[in-house]
Amino acid sequence: MTKLLAVLALVAAAFICAAGQVGEGAGGPLPFAVGAAPEGCDVGQGEWVRDEAARPWYQEWECPYIQPQLTCQAHGRPDKGYQNWRWQPRGCSLPSFNATMMLEMLRGKRMLFVGDSLNRGQYVSLLCLLHRAIPDSGKSFETIDSLSIFRAKDYDATIEFYWAPMLAESNSDDAVVHRVDDRVIRGAPMDKHSRFWQGAHILVFNSYLWWTAGDNIQILRGADNDMSKDIVEMKAAEAYRLVLHQVVRWLERNADPKNSRAFFVTASPTHTDSKAWGDEVEGGNCYNQTEPIRDASYWGSTSREMLRVTEEVLATSRVPVGVVNITQLSEYRRDGHTQTYKKQWAEPTAEQRADPSSYADCTHWCLPGVPDTWNELLYWKLFFPSNDQAL
Repeated sequence: MTKLLAVLALVAAAFICAAGQVGEGAGGPLPFAVGAAPEGCDVGQGEWVRDEAARPWYQEWECPYIQPQLTCQAHGRPDKGYQNWRWQPRGCSLPSFNATMMLEMLRGKRMLFVGDSLNRGQYVSLLCLLHRAIPDSGKSFETIDSLSIFRAKDYDATIEFYWAPMLAESNSDDAVVHRVDDRVIRGAPMDKHSRFWQGAHILVFNSYLWWTAGDNIQILRGADNDMSKDIVEMKAAEAYRLVLHQVVRWLERNADPKNSRAFFVTASPTHTDSKAWGDEVEGGNCYNQTEPIRDASYWGSTSREMLRVTEEVLATSRVPVGVVNITQLSEYRRDGHTQTYKKQWAEPTAEQRADPSSYADCTHWCLPGVPDTWNELLYWKLFFPSNDQAL
């Protein structure tokens, strides 16, 4: 306890607001808050700055939890500069990530990430940020079907990831085999997934990418397990709204705002068309990009409609939901994707090898890299919330 108090005092003193108020929600102080964000600090506005002294937080080779789809150095990426960028908000600074403090605050708690592979990348990033503060004998990791569990034994804490790319039940729910052309979700309550969410003290949701395959999506109505019956089509954005409302209603029924927190991570952008940032190369994308985009007004293909739906639905929640806004800052990071430097699901053809941009992954992110900054923002939201939790 003495160690915890010392750590909290050090960190809170370094980053508490001028008035000394702990971040509050409508019902009083928010769980896990040790300080508050500076007034008027918008972390979504800022720039990426080189910081070779403090970045990366960890090395790719020393974190055993990174999937081979994200280990870019191990798969031949020739540059490392993508690891050395730090997000600098205008008018304020992010608190320095303190692994010991976070583990102490998670003592006896359960933290759960729920979503798709991008959320899993953020989850793995957090494990990499924390694991060096725990001796090898004090941690374990296992994956059982859709659930991955990291245990910090000395802290009696778990940090988990649950695969549910559309949050609602869908035909993409298999954690390994989920590549389907026509996506179908169930419009009924999400009991299949939400039973795994029960009892979590910190919930971190995301869902966006899997909704962007087309304008419409298929919905299975009723409780029949046969996914071929009674299917109707709906606009993807409206189906997304429906599912987010279900998540909010579940939180209102099941989350205790006195001892738990919920967060939603906004859309992670892709960089599939280099003409969007002024490159005239035909067919160019994130491949061979080694620097962030410098145009502060740049906005790629991320759907503003989907972001608006997220904002509107979460605003209706009767329990606080912290929005971790990663979209704009990630829009600039065309250089941070795995490109071709990853374990491939299938061996590239001769034609693909002759044109590497044709099979470059401009969706997922190398680790260490951009998702580490997402966790810095989550750390900010969790321990130093603003008085308006949704900012």
